Amino acid sequence: MSDFDFQSFNLALNQEYIELDLFHYGLARFSAQEFLDAGLGPEYQFLIEYMADQEVGHAEMISNIIYPYGAKQCQYQYPFDTVRGFFDFCQKLTRWGESGVYGFLPHLDNRATAELLINSITTEARQQMAFRQLQGLFPMAVWFIAGIPQAWAWTLLSPYLVHCPPENPYIKWQIFPYLNVTNNPNAIRNDSKAAVSTNVSAISYPGYEVNFQWDNPGINVSYDLKYQTTSTAGPPKYALWVSQLNATYTPLYNIDTKNNYASTKQPGGRVFGDDTAPIFNDTMFVALTDDNPYITPYNLSLVNPHIVAGPAIYQAG
Repeated sequence: MSDFDFQSFNLALNQEYIELDLFHYGLARFSAQEFLDAGLGPEYQFLIEYMADQEVGHAEMISNIIYPYGAKQCQYQYPFDTVRGFFDFCQKLTRWGESGVYGFLPHLDNRATAELLINSITTEARQQMAFRQLQGLFPMAVWFIAGIPQAWAWTLLSPYLVHCPPENPYIKWQIFPYLNVTNNPNAIRNDSKAAVSTNVSAISYPGYEVNFQWDNPGINVSYDLKYQTTSTAGPPKYALWVSQLNATYTPLYNIDTKNNYASTKQPGGRVFGDDTAPIFNDTMFVALTDDNPYITPYNLSLVNPHIVAGPAIYQAG
């Protein structure tokens, strides 16, 4: 197996492990009554348990592919304290897990193992949609799902790993400085109930002012503080929005590089012009860059040298 393939599968395995832990953690953390209060009876709770069982299979498959060098499970931390917060984090985590695999699948050297990974990631796509339904969101508010590079997925995953076994292989992908959307649209609604579909198809809009704060590079992060955030970019000039088949830059304003603060406006547009789907919807990605190079869904990683901070998850719908 090539080093590129191994490092990609190593990252994917760590993603599968946190999903396995997260789904079990949510079921153990909250009582049956708390789930009922959020509109979720035993059948829904069993669905979450079954999705955890799926992750057992996914982790075993990837471990077999990279045997005997597969990572072991780690200790994790999670940013929620309610059932609805649990679902919200699950639908975000599975989004970057799904998109993170789509980003490297066509670049793998070994096509046979790529096929096996397709067989698991298609299941995860269903999990992401199911968690949106459990949260009371419109299940799939886009026509296409974007892929993201490994460094993007690792940047998003890395804050939640606290401690890992010392024998776990080092994850070699870059971690960019963390980005926070300080006024990110909130998908958590206290009156939401699980539903196959709802009319909550968007919670933001084109022209919405979006505010960012970000870290400087050089901070020790992730499990056991073994990693350090890095960036080769200059001062931030643009927000890069990645959704569906599209990557769009919007200019930053109110830029304060002393306090690492800036703003922009959420872009608009439709996938194929009038009477087609809005581009910027669902659970998507935004990063800050120092330039606006031309990129495509296949070569999105070419923007990595220009990333100042991020990506962050942006909850457009």
